[in-house]
Amino acid sequence: MDFNKRKDLVFIILAGFFITNAIVAELIGGKLIQFFGLFTQSIGIILWPVVFILTDLINEHYGKQGVRKLTYITVGLIAYTFILISIGLNIKAVAFSPVNDETFNTVFGQSQWIIVGSIIAFFVSQLVDVYVFWLFRNKTGKSMIWLRATGSTVVSQLVDTFIVQYVAFVLPGKWTMNEFIHNATWGYSFKLLIAICLIPFIYLGHFLINKYLKRDDDYTDN
Repeated sequence: MDFNKRKDLVFIILAGFFITNAIVAELIGGKLIQFFGLFTQSIGIILWPVVFILTDLINEHYGKQGVRKLTYITVGLIAYTFILISIGLNIKAVAFSPVNDETFNTVFGQSQWIIVGSIIAFFVSQLVDVYVFWLFRNKTGKSMIWLRATGSTVVSQLVDTFIVQYVAFVLPGKWTMNEFIHNATWGYSFKLLIAICLIPFIYLGHFLINKYLKRDDDYTDN
């Protein structure tokens, strides 16, 4: 990878935000919040709109292989985070630690379930997203960005939402099955609403990247 090439630099920036959002979403995901008094979700859901945009931008400018490679890397790093947290959970805190073992284990122990669910859900949903995105892309060409961006999100987030919330909250006994169906359905609907609202930002992202990449890959800054 040539760091002087604009296309390589854009990929590094997109990948950096993509991976950061995915990992931070795992770490903060144990905190549950209510939306409009209607449903409960992990606070990590607020970070996924950024992932929606980044996935579509990477799909468009770097193709299937770009998204797949980044997905594999992200899954590996999430798993690595899981290992580090597991080590931290098994090391005793000193008596004067401002964060005692009970508090630490409550926060990061729950995160472990979220990480397990997210690894499975993220991996499957990203591959589904790539497939659906390029199904639309091959039929519409470079037009109708909104259709392939939203269409791929509609399908992939259905898979992601139900898998991650089942593993993260039903398996450890945090939610009953009825709570799971209620919250996952509302959470999925919320993600769809966000995906629609993000369509202008997806077009803006495409415009900015295309403008920055107006010269070919052989461009180097002198």
